[in-house]
Amino acid sequence: MIYRSKAPLRIGLAGGGTDVSPYCDLYGGAILNATVSLYAYANIEPIAENAIILHAIDRKEEQRFEWNAALSIDGKLDLLKGAYNHIQRVFALPLTGFKLSTFVDAPAGSGLGTSSTLVVAIIGAFAEMLRLPLGEYDVAQMAYIIERSDLKMAGGRQDQYAAAFGGVNYMEFFAEDKVIVNPLRIKQQYLFELENNLVLYYTATSRESAKIIEVQSKNVTDKKNKPIEAMHQLKLQAQMMKEALLKGRVHEIGEILDFGFRQKKQMAEGISNTLMEEIYEAAKKAGATGGKISGAGGGGFMIFYCPDNTKFKVMDALSNFGGICKNYQFVDHGMTSWTI
Repeated sequence: MIYRSKAPLRIGLAGGGTDVSPYCDLYGGAILNATVSLYAYANIEPIAENAIILHAIDRKEEQRFEWNAALSIDGKLDLLKGAYNHIQRVFALPLTGFKLSTFVDAPAGSGLGTSSTLVVAIIGAFAEMLRLPLGEYDVAQMAYIIERSDLKMAGGRQDQYAAAFGGVNYMEFFAEDKVIVNPLRIKQQYLFELENNLVLYYTATSRESAKIIEVQSKNVTDKKNKPIEAMHQLKLQAQMMKEALLKGRVHEIGEILDFGFRQKKQMAEGISNTLMEEIYEAAKKAGATGGKISGAGGGGFMIFYCPDNTKFKVMDALSNFGGICKNYQFVDHGMTSWTI
């Protein structure tokens, strides 16, 4: 038998960064995001030998170990190892060999929540194998613990919940790791219009989000007024985006994104750079009314809202920067697992 799982990546539409401690612990955070038809996949296949094989297909990395209750965290395939170690510690896997294979539809460090989504998918495959009755909150919280506590990776909290729940969600973040996911009932025609007008552009660069997030967190710890006020404004942006989508004021989304773009740059050094500023200005000159850097910033994906069929002119303008526009659709399902 083979146990499979897939979990969707997400586009952050508003509030990005307010899910990161210590800001959300002190002030409460809010984010609006939507999952798209790009995925992280995990497959577990039992094998007839006393071994553990880890294979990240997209990264062309594979490691083999004798069966062990804990695998060494050494910088190689740590997300796979960390997920295995945690599942083993909490649920006690059977003493059988297996091969865990993974694949992600977007590069690491691209700003679509790839790392957290991959961990969610791996948990899903193990849960399918062990028949674990885990709900969406359980899976998301477990993925968060694996990344932030077990592996000590800096980051926020939205990605794990987006991957587990799926759909368009307004998320609230509080102290003591409390998260409330509010699924939004948005009319289909509003989502179609958003999907039609929103260009997803990969800059062909990636970044190490942890370093940017560490600076962002330190700015809050050091009580720097400018970054903290920017985060307050981004939390307001999430509320503005929620109202615009629910009420069908889709034409306002570009301006809401543009407002957030200006605020996010104030959170930490390195979020934007010369190339991203040039890309942003070229997109606006071609007809986009606003956009944002996806994820922590510094590289990866950007999104642009392009009304009135301007997306074709915007995509043409973006082609001059060496990146690619990625096709996608919004999806309303979260992590899904099955057995074959």
